[in-house]
Amino acid sequence: MNQPVGPRVGKYRVNLSDLNAIGANSILNAVAEADIVVVDEIGPMELFSHAFKEAVFQSVMSNKPMMGTIHYRARDPLIAAIITRKDSEILEVTCENRENLHNTLISRIVQYLQRLS
Repeated sequence: MNQPVGPRVGKYRVNLSDLNAIGANSILNAVAEADIVVVDEIGPMELFSHAFKEAVFQSVMSNKPMMGTIHYRARDPLIAAIITRKDSEILEVTCENRENLHNTLISRIVQYLQRLS
């Protein structure tokens, strides 16, 4: 990883131009075109991008189900707003559940989509 510019997070630098152009736009495209929005990940590096944060916010405020991963060390008003929503469900990845967590997520999404139809 030889990223010469951008905010530093540990030993890495954030490539804000790619995060803004690719990451944020991908989320906005999903909000416009997809049935479900998936964001992997909302973490300390991603939170340096205003465009990324705005895209995540638009996703959360849309009427589409959103599934995202939030890094356990990430702190931001956006994350606080997400986790305190009444319609949010937070699942922690642990050593005990990580092999089967995908089944739980699939089940929750299928249940949600069945309620819509």
